[in-house]
Amino acid sequence: MNKAVFVAVGILLSRLAGLVRIRVFAHYFGLSPVADAFMAAFRIPNVLQNLFGEGALSGSFIPVYAGLVASSDREQADRVAGAIGGLLAAAVSILVAVGVLATPILITVIAPGYNGETRALTITLVRILFPGAGLLVLSAWCLGILNSHHRFLLSYTAPVLWNAAMIATLVAFGGAVAPPRLAVLLAWGSVAGSLLQLAVQVPSVRRVARARLRWDVTSVHVRTVARNFVPVFLSRGVVQVSAYIDTMLASWLPAGAVAALSNAQLIYTLPVSLFGMSVAAAELPAMSGEAAAASGIDAVRIRLQAALRRVAYLVVPSAVAFLALGDHITGALLQTGRFTASDAQYVWGILAGSAVGLLASTLGRLYSSTCYALRDTRTPLRFAIIRIAITTSLGYVCAFPLPRWLGMPPAWGAAGLTASAGLAGWVEFALLRRAVNERIGWTGLPGALVTSLWGAAFAAALVAWAVSSRLPLETPLARAVLVLTVYGLIYLAATAVLGVAETTTMLGRLRGSRRR
Repeated sequence: MNKAVFVAVGILLSRLAGLVRIRVFAHYFGLSPVADAFMAAFRIPNVLQNLFGEGALSGSFIPVYAGLVASSDREQADRVAGAIGGLLAAAVSILVAVGVLATPILITVIAPGYNGETRALTITLVRILFPGAGLLVLSAWCLGILNSHHRFLLSYTAPVLWNAAMIATLVAFGGAVAPPRLAVLLAWGSVAGSLLQLAVQVPSVRRVARARLRWDVTSVHVRTVARNFVPVFLSRGVVQVSAYIDTMLASWLPAGAVAALSNAQLIYTLPVSLFGMSVAAAELPAMSGEAAAASGIDAVRIRLQAALRRVAYLVVPSAVAFLALGDHITGALLQTGRFTASDAQYVWGILAGSAVGLLASTLGRLYSSTCYALRDTRTPLRFAIIRIAITTSLGYVCAFPLPRWLGMPPAWGAAGLTASAGLAGWVEFALLRRAVNERIGWTGLPGALVTSLWGAAFAAALVAWAVSSRLPLETPLARAVLVLTVYGLIYLAATAVLGVAETTTMLGRLRGSRRR
């Protein structure tokens, strides 16, 4: 089975568990001030996971470690893995301690619009969540080791346990305690889930590597990882700053905006993770190994080109679905309990804004991974800084003055935030593509393929919309299943008629599996 498929299956299971979690969360919290507090708190300590975890380790640790594994230098590989794990554990321990003590300052910076009980609750939640984020960083270290040994399924399935712990907490206490108390219990459930996510990976790590946490900065390979870690860390930090700017601006919007923005972002990340990250994560170790070979540049270009086509084939219909059929998606996932139909419509508007940059974000991941495979960690950093500058300035305009100019309610500024971030993502993607192409030769999507994919997706959306307007079904979930099934089948048929190679390959594999 293709390595990206293992990653995709793991991510799919994890994201499905995440969707169940946000549905149960919506049932008990809706778009209340307590939901705002939890969503803001949930975002703040998770910067540790995103900065020190999958992002920075993918760009700095995996290329070096995977290269040692590929060359069968297992002794050095184990030494590097143990040293990086030790350095990571020490750094994260310090940051968790500082973060817990400095939480009130963080809240003032990240969510200045919060006050009173909402601010006090957010501070409490952040202090609980910080240690769990540290455990998730070590879990990401396990992921880096397992991925380098091509053990993709477990590392990407492990977050199911984290989601399951939170779901169990909500179900166990949701009907018995008030929302503020439930939010506190949910934070503790998140910490317990973080521990489970780490624990389930440790036995497999011990089977493929004899890596023990140690303090070792003498190895040239460790110094290479550390040297590459800084620009990757800063690059990922810039992306995180962009997300925090969205939260900061949304905190000044009416109550419920932060929770709605977070719900939309969770849905938006499904195709980004399932299609973009799965392919990028599977290709990075392979491209890192090939980049050092004599014909490495050609092999990297061929891999990148094929990956771009696969990702675009799946992400383009996702973007169109968010834009044209997002009301069915948000209704099916979120409309329950305290989360009303009007709340679902509001989240759809924000989700539609995020569709603007969905393709750019996923393709940009591939180009960033290509830079990391080539041991170039500075180029993604430069372009990420440009992205945040655009996001900040454009986001403010789209969140506040623009809704007033258009005569829209202030709450719809949240949709302006996601749309402006999408436009900034296109700029970053264009810069990354140009930089990579100057180094390895032309890569990108042929114009005919782009036209076919977007044309097929919009045609399918039109048919699905016509079907939805005549549906007698009242349940949001039932309507969504039928509408999205029609949409997917029409897209598949249209791309087959247009001769898109990816459809032919997919159908061929399905026929082959049936014969077996």
